[in-house]
Amino acid sequence: MPGNMSFEALKEAVARGEVDTVLVAAPDMQGRLMGKRFHAQFFLDGGFEETHCCNYLLAVDMEMTTVPGYKTSSWEKGYGDYVMKPDLATLRPLPWLPGSVLCLADLLEHDTHAEVAVSPRAILKRQVARARAMGLEPMMATELEFYLFENSYDNLRDGGLRDLKPISAYNEDYHIFQTSKEEDVMRAVRNGLYAAGIPVENTKGEADAGQAEVNYRYSDALDTADNHVIVKQGVKEIAWSKGKSVTFMAKYDHRKAGSSSHVHQSLWTTDGKPAFHDHDDAHGMSALMKHYLAGQLAHAQELTVFLAPYVNSYKRFCVGMFAPTKAVWSADNRTAGFRICGVHSKGVRVECRIPGSDVNPYLACAALLAAGLAGIEGKMELEPEMTGDAYTKGGIREIPKTLRDAAVALRGSAMLRAALGDDVVDHYVRNAEWEIEETDRVVTDFELQRLLERA
Repeated sequence: MPGNMSFEALKEAVARGEVDTVLVAAPDMQGRLMGKRFHAQFFLDGGFEETHCCNYLLAVDMEMTTVPGYKTSSWEKGYGDYVMKPDLATLRPLPWLPGSVLCLADLLEHDTHAEVAVSPRAILKRQVARARAMGLEPMMATELEFYLFENSYDNLRDGGLRDLKPISAYNEDYHIFQTSKEEDVMRAVRNGLYAAGIPVENTKGEADAGQAEVNYRYSDALDTADNHVIVKQGVKEIAWSKGKSVTFMAKYDHRKAGSSSHVHQSLWTTDGKPAFHDHDDAHGMSALMKHYLAGQLAHAQELTVFLAPYVNSYKRFCVGMFAPTKAVWSADNRTAGFRICGVHSKGVRVECRIPGSDVNPYLACAALLAAGLAGIEGKMELEPEMTGDAYTKGGIREIPKTLRDAAVALRGSAMLRAALGDDVVDHYVRNAEWEIEETDRVVTDFELQRLLERA
């Protein structure tokens, strides 16, 4: 659901002295929340209408480096401003931050007030509008996995990265006793997020020591992406407040299971009926669903940059650790990149298992939706189901093995250029290129250990 606080309720909470701070934040290319903290009264007096931010926020990397090569902003253009337009429908309290309320914002061009084409929220909104023009409502859910460590962020910053200590000593998948030991953090996560308007379903132990998952109810595509970024922010802040740390890296250790963010997808008619369900089909899949899935399979390699945005992301795709290596479909089969869940039921849906927990949900949902809608528009025929162990099958479509390969596929994608626009595709190709350039440039601990003496 969207935010759970109305503007009037905010006014009343400020008058009672319960709220003194309003965070106005927009998601950046990496899916981080970037913005400002307003005094609540200033926000009510007019700050709710708009504020401004430097347009470099959609042209920097994780280190906030001013990356060359973007058309939208640069030193030559002077790094001007974007307008941040608060979306009051997203207002919500943040119980883990005393006296604080969050409002997500859209980024607008300063002169025209048009939505910034390359901003993640705008990219997803355009694909949702495209689906709605076809009489369809995209419904989605993302699952977020992460590792919880005993180390504090301060400890890691001060050199503790070599001594990462997961909160458990063994695989805790579905493990109630081990997760009982983690309730100081995870109970605060569930209750805090729920009070912030995130419809949390559950938390659970995942498939390695210290690994956890949080699940929240499916919703419309934009609301799901909004919830996703708030969940990530909330989990980090709550863990920090407890002296712990978390990582949403796709693969923090080559010996450990990676962390995923599977994306569940279905389309519904505007009158609330499941458009993916056909009772008479062998899998309960409608012709529309088959076209949608066929589009995603046909364009899977082209959209992988939006599902796996970092060099590290591709280290998660390995055999036998529940991360896929093949972009094929199969019913209730966790070895396939596209798993069909809820077969023979009205809840039948596509689960894309390719994204890791480092994903930007707006970009992932938008790219998947664009490919699915292209399949519907072209009435694409669904290929036969892959059965058995996809890891060991040869001669079938693979997920790109590197970000470099994925960037090449994205650059050449006529479908995504038509759906998202050339400027968007070129912008995110440049983002991928920069990640590759930086990784190519930096000497790693692995290289030092392997080569320092023996080379």
